[in-house]
Amino acid sequence: MPPVTKTARRNLRVSPADDELFRRAAEQLNESVTEFLVESGRARAEMILADRTEFALDPQAWKAFNDALDCPVEVRSAVVELLRRPRPE
Repeated sequence: MPPVTKTARRNLRVSPADDELFRRAAEQLNESVTEFLVESGRARAEMILADRTEFALDPQAWKAFNDALDCPVEVRSAVVELLRRPRPE
């Protein structure tokens, strides 16, 4: 894969304590602070997004999940009432 040209820029302010923490951690990995922050941010972003879009189940749990999806819908009046309420301001 060819190298990607980095054109987006992010500026951020951090506390002196966080700055020192980032510098020390980056040094331990022989990375620049930028490399450390980008890699750390990327890993967290991927984890958060995967948590919301993907999940894995063993075969037994997958069957139970599909069986639940195939069940007829049960309308509950309390839920209908809740969803019809106006949004609190």
